[in-house]
Amino acid sequence: MPFAFPVSRIPDPADAPSLRWGILGPGGIAHSFVDALTKHTGQRVVAVGSRATERASAFAGVHGIPRAHGSYDALVSDPDVDVVYVASPTGQHHEHALLAVAAGKHVLVEKSFSRTAVEAREMVAAARSADVVLLEAMWTRFLPHMDVVRQLVHDGVLGEVQTVIADHGQLLTPDGAPRLHRPELGGGAVLDLGVYPISFAALMLGRPDSVVAAGEMAPTGVDAQVSAVLRTGTAHAVVTTTLTARTPTTASVSGTAGRVEIAADFYTPAELILTTQAGWHVREVDAIRGHEGLCYQAAHLAQLVGDGRRESPLLPLDETVSIMETMDEVRRQIVAG
Repeated sequence: MPFAFPVSRIPDPADAPSLRWGILGPGGIAHSFVDALTKHTGQRVVAVGSRATERASAFAGVHGIPRAHGSYDALVSDPDVDVVYVASPTGQHHEHALLAVAAGKHVLVEKSFSRTAVEAREMVAAARSADVVLLEAMWTRFLPHMDVVRQLVHDGVLGEVQTVIADHGQLLTPDGAPRLHRPELGGGAVLDLGVYPISFAALMLGRPDSVVAAGEMAPTGVDAQVSAVLRTGTAHAVVTTTLTARTPTTASVSGTAGRVEIAADFYTPAELILTTQAGWHVREVDAIRGHEGLCYQAAHLAQLVGDGRRESPLLPLDETVSIMETMDEVRRQIVAG
């Protein structure tokens, strides 16, 4: 009998309850996010906020957003906003998430969640105290193909998982991507790119028992290239990230009975290739491609709110904090080395 991949359990993002969204930080990722919501969900973007009124107005004009606020305080205070999408630089996530939580808003915070685990814990404590949803925008967790990988592992199709490999490297120079070379803005390879393979390793293996990392620092004071081995029990995850080269950006999970490979770019909707003792099989990707897949994380948050839940079963807040702790340790070893 031919092998059939598990069916993804991720709901159609168009079916999620409609919330009113405010965009905090009208940068590049915010443009992609709003485009994805507009094309594939019933979510409504009703406001955008920036420190510069002109910038907020320009963003609002592009996307047909009714209100543009010239401050973040004004955005989070907008009574018509249900949830705030924090799309500012990583170094400002802590401040801006706390601002939105204090205003009683649900919050979706771009990855990386914060600069440090200390900041992450403060954000989580504030959200729990305020009884609002706080979710890291690690969009990969909410994509259909990742749910298929989860099921392959859970159902034992791969046997006992032994090795997880994932990489994410882009050529991002100080001239081309100045933010990523500024430590005060949360720059560096680990926080901006490495979070994807590290989060993937956590999804597959859980919290690591040990972390061994090596890397190189850029002249700008951020980590430029990092490799790490994350060990959980007898299983190893090997993750690499760099600002100095475009790497394959693929991932794989290998076990005693088989291997699943995720094609580039593994953190977006991507093809799966399963190899077992019986042969190999290819699964086509979801119809929603590229950064349009950002719609799934928004729909997931909206469904949490609609169901009266405050934490995601796909990415619990304690796991987000644990991933920040792993990245803290990786970066500590790089600086110490």
